[in-house]
Amino acid sequence: MRISKYLHSCLLFEQDDYQLLVDPGLFSFTEDLVHEQQFANVNAIIVTHKHPDHLDINVLKSITSLSEATVYTNAEVGGLLAAEGLSYQLLQNGLNRIGPFELEVFEVVHEPLLDNPTPQMTAFIVNGKVLHPVDSFEDKLLQHKGIELVLLPVMAPFTTEIKVAAFADQLQPKRILPVHDGFAKPFFVNQRYQNYKQHFDKKGILFHIVDDIGESITVE
Repeated sequence: MRISKYLHSCLLFEQDDYQLLVDPGLFSFTEDLVHEQQFANVNAIIVTHKHPDHLDINVLKSITSLSEATVYTNAEVGGLLAAEGLSYQLLQNGLNRIGPFELEVFEVVHEPLLDNPTPQMTAFIVNGKVLHPVDSFEDKLLQHKGIELVLLPVMAPFTTEIKVAAFADQLQPKRILPVHDGFAKPFFVNQRYQNYKQHFDKKGILFHIVDDIGESITVE
C-alpha cells in the first residue's frame, strides 16, 4: 500500500492499481500547487467531515466528473453533497470494503474550535495498519496503541505541539506521517518537522518527513 500526501490532509492510497483519495479540501488546491486533473484516475473518494480544508464542493465536483469516482462519507456530509446534486455512499461504522482496502470505520469527536459547532467526523483504520484519526485526539483512539502508522495532525488552531506529541507518545505507533499542516509556509513546516523528528526519535518512533507534494511512503 502506497500513501501519497498532496498538501494538508489530502491523501492518496494506492494498492493493486486501485486509487482511494481522502479529503481533497480547499487548502490543497487554493494555491494551484495541486490540480484536480491529477486525480482523474481515482476510483473512490472519502470525505471525513464538512470543514472546508477537508471538503470543497467545487473540487469534488471536478474530480468526480473527471474520474467517475464513488464518494464515501457520513450522513452530515452526505446531506451537503446531495443538496449539490452529488451522489455518495454512506460509510457505515464497522468494517467497510472499498476496492482492495479494508476499512474499520468509526466516529470520533473533532477537537474544539473557536465559535464553531462540532461536525460529524469519520475516522478509520486501513488494512488494520494505518490509523487516520482525522482531527481528533480522543482517548478512545488509544485502544489502537502500537499501530503500524498514524496519520498525525501536527498543526491546527485546535492544538499545540505539546498536545500532539503527548497523544502520539501514548499511542506509540511504529511510524508517523504528519498531516494537517497546509496553512504554514514550507520553511516553517520543515522546521517543525525537525522538531517533531527529534522528539519521536527519542521514543523509537519513525517520523516521516514529507516535503514534496505527492511524496509517498509505503506500508506493507
